Amino acid sequence: MRFAEVIGQQAVKDDLHQMVAADRLPHALLFLGPGGSGKLALALALAQYVLCSNPSEEEACGECAECSKVEKLIHPDLHFSFPTVGTNVTSDTFLSQWREALLENPYMDVNEWLQRIGAENKQGNINKQECVNIIHKLSLKTFTTNRKILIMWLPEYLGKEGNRLLKLIEEPPEQTLFILVAENQELILNTILSRCQIVKVNGLADETIMEALKALENVDQSTAATAAQLSDGNYNEALKFARSKQNDHAQLFLDWLRLCYQGNGVKLVSWAEKIATLGRENQKQFIQYALHFLREYLVLKMTEKEIIRLQGTELETAKKLMPLIAFDQIEKIVNLLSEQAYYVERNANPKVLFLSASIEVNRILKRRQ
Repeated sequence: MRFAEVIGQQAVKDDLHQMVAADRLPHALLFLGPGGSGKLALALALAQYVLCSNPSEEEACGECAECSKVEKLIHPDLHFSFPTVGTNVTSDTFLSQWREALLENPYMDVNEWLQRIGAENKQGNINKQECVNIIHKLSLKTFTTNRKILIMWLPEYLGKEGNRLLKLIEEPPEQTLFILVAENQELILNTILSRCQIVKVNGLADETIMEALKALENVDQSTAATAAQLSDGNYNEALKFARSKQNDHAQLFLDWLRLCYQGNGVKLVSWAEKIATLGRENQKQFIQYALHFLREYLVLKMTEKEIIRLQGTELETAKKLMPLIAFDQIEKIVNLLSEQAYYVERNANPKVLFLSASIEVNRILKRRQ
């Protein structure tokens, strides 16, 4: 992947270019930022830039043998480490699936990856054997270039096993580059953080996501705008929304609120049966949209200004709801929906889950405790 293919993040790209040009690229970088911001894509672009035989001032050539191997994720001097499942299982076990997933979508999240390798409800980790494997790989000579690069995706999953890599990161073999790609700094050992130069990667702007969806996915303007607004800077979430075949979550949510307010049991059962058929990803997107709507509704209620991220019917509905839903009720519904998201992730029975939530929202709206 070349820098030109990474969505947005021009400031980070400029900083990386300057580091390489000034020959002050540290031996350990930690790209830190929210999900879907392009951290892993930036890591791949930097790796290709460093390994390229004929780079320009700001870009890998994309034509040499080294670039070809990096773009296919088969370069012998580029190594990967990522969360897996199973005792003593290393990243090498899932390397073919990793390449396939990364080529499809370098903005993927860890849940998508773990489900892809059959984790189901198992927790992912980067284990002791993986650390031993990393130390062994990086002790070998380079194959076709004078650099060795390790990209570790989500070092948060190292836990205390990260202590095994401290000496390697502090005193790496010559011409070795570590690129750690992380989302939660608090879950990384301080001793690892202190050995890395942190590069902060911000979430993407709505406009950037919208333009990327239109250019890369051929998404229409309206869908791209809605997906960008809902994504909160996360291109992966925007991509899932845009690719959804049943993405009229706005109408589904507004219908749900109306039915919850009315409290018609038969209609609520019918609605729960409908959403149960949509699949887990659509259910997650529905909850994401609901939380987005309620956040914007809260801003409208507090400021009474219409400069919010709701359009057309959504905005009109939000204005009609202002005398009906109070601040404390919004808080309760938001908390309830956040719990729903947790249980959807864990494959709870969707019909039971959403019917129970509907009954509870009816209680909240009618203020029955």
